[in-house]
Amino acid sequence: MTEETANAHPVCYRCLVAGQVQGVFYRASTRHEAQQLGLTGYAKNLPDGRVEVVVCGEPAAVDALCAWLRIGPQQARVSGVACEVIDFQSFPIFSIA
Repeated sequence: MTEETANAHPVCYRCLVAGQVQGVFYRASTRHEAQQLGLTGYAKNLPDGRVEVVVCGEPAAVDALCAWLRIGPQQARVSGVACEVIDFQSFPIFSIA
């Protein structure tokens, strides 16, 4: 761990994932990946067919999950991911909303 990583403040991102991402275990797989990385937040289906992911934690782990979102589980067909930094929020766990 570098000094820069050790001093990194937790961050939160809101990502919108488009494609065939509902009904393919995308949210459950995202929760599993987030838990493996020690992250908190949630994943939820949106009425327009996208999945919203809010993820908070150490910057390197958040970046790793954001990269994973572009691939998703085997059954998913991700066509796009748009992420933005949001104000930090405290979540007790990573949940499916």
